[in-house]
Amino acid sequence: MHETLVKARKLGGSLIVRIPKEIVEDEDIHEGEIVRVKVSKVRKSWFGSLEGVGSMTREDELDEQIRH
Repeated sequence: MHETLVKARKLGGSLIVRIPKEIVEDEDIHEGEIVRVKVSKVRKSWFGSLEGVGSMTREDELDEQIRH
């Protein structure tokens, strides 16, 4: 069994996903065959989303302590 990430696209009123060629070849899948698909949303990684924001200053730390 293979696992991969693919992006859903709109086609008419439905969403479609493609099966990458490598998986099609490895699993020997042909047009018209029935395949099992397990769907789950990928959690968004926020790593690097605050790029450019400086590190916490001593003043920021004091403000945080005052709030608690």
